[in-house]
Amino acid sequence: MKKIKNIFIEGPISPSFVAESIAKHTVKTNIGGHSIFLGQIREEMINDQKIQSMEFTAYQEMALQKAHDIREEIISKYKLICAHIYHSLGNIKIGEICFFVFTSAEHRKEAISACDEMVDRIKKEIPLWGKEILEDQSHTWKENR
Repeated sequence: MKKIKNIFIEGPISPSFVAESIAKHTVKTNIGGHSIFLGQIREEMINDQKIQSMEFTAYQEMALQKAHDIREEIISKYKLICAHIYHSLGNIKIGEICFFVFTSAEHRKEAISACDEMVDRIKKEIPLWGKEILEDQSHTWKENR
């Protein structure tokens, strides 16, 4: 059985982390295509107030197991060479990256389809919650849309 990877990063996911992840794959010469999804906190209005940040929490033990299962299923289904999932915990400001999915396959269509399915399943199935922090420091719980 494969070791369960920690998908969580405290704070925002930096652009340099994304770049380093991409760079590490240049030695894998059997890869023909990558697909990357980057989720970022967008500025929205709720009850006439701007969202300032999002605070993420998770039931980590269950979330890590479920993310592992999703990852393994998708690797097998799409015959991926690599698949990586990272999600932020803690307070993430608007404009910052909070979610990073990276899939690699021999061909682009498999990488793209796998990435799309992985993002959808993680948003639906992982016990992860986002609290939208508003200008007046009040909050509302985010619903995935």
